Amino acid sequence: QVKLVESGGGLVQAGGSLRLSCAASGSIFRINAMGWYRRAPGKQRELVAIVTSGGSPNYADSVKGRFTISRDNAKITVFLQMNSLKPEDTGVYYCYAVLSSGTYYSFDNYWGQGTQVTVSS
Repeated sequence: QVKLVESGGGLVQAGGSLRLSCAASGSIFRINAMGWYRRAPGKQRELVAIVTSGGSPNYADSVKGRFTISRDNAKITVFLQMNSLKPEDTGVYYCYAVLSSGTYYSFDNYWGQGTQVTVSS
């Protein structure tokens, strides 16, 4: 059974930095994509950043130039370096992965439990 475990959230002042990590575990054959979504208070969940196998990272316009996503395929881990944080970056950040598990050719979507990021003004 695949599990995604996030870490690195917390409280930071505006202008500060945080680094989120998400490690996938379980019987995993292939990785198609790994990334991050967030849900701000009173808003729907939105894509923050995602990186697909062999592709360039994609970022939400609101975080371009401030956030950097990276991946360690050997450890099946994805990172999100968040710099110049703003109060509007506050929310629950969810790790997301598209992985093949159990069968080599079948991919499924997986979600982490979420980690809170709070940016104070």
